[in-house]
Amino acid sequence: MGCSQPDLAEFYANVSVTEGRVISKENGVHIEFDAQNLGDILGVPADGSDLYVREDKYLLGKAKLLDLAQRLSQQPGLKHPQALKKSDMMPLHQLMFWFLIKSIIPRGQGLNQADARDQCLTDLMD
Repeated sequence: MGCSQPDLAEFYANVSVTEGRVISKENGVHIEFDAQNLGDILGVPADGSDLYVREDKYLLGKAKLLDLAQRLSQQPGLKHPQALKKSDMMPLHQLMFWFLIKSIIPRGQGLNQADARDQCLTDLMD
């Protein structure tokens, strides 16, 4: 069916995230979910997603962040976790990252660089 841009804009205009719950209102309908609910709706596992969406990514540990960067990039010899340029990612991961920044978490800047959060979310999509 696709996605209505005005409805999506209304959802984002009204959205708030409190203690892991996303709350919004669209066309007069109250919408509320958390990672587990969203996983159930989409039919995907949500276990551990709370670790990926935290602002403090170091809870994951330096080794996990390095593993993410190595798996998503075309540079498996990386020695330190780092932001990745889209052009340095594997083609499938480039597509997932593009979808992430265009449709899931739209943004107007930083469109070419995947930080730790972007890498975590791309990994979850993978």
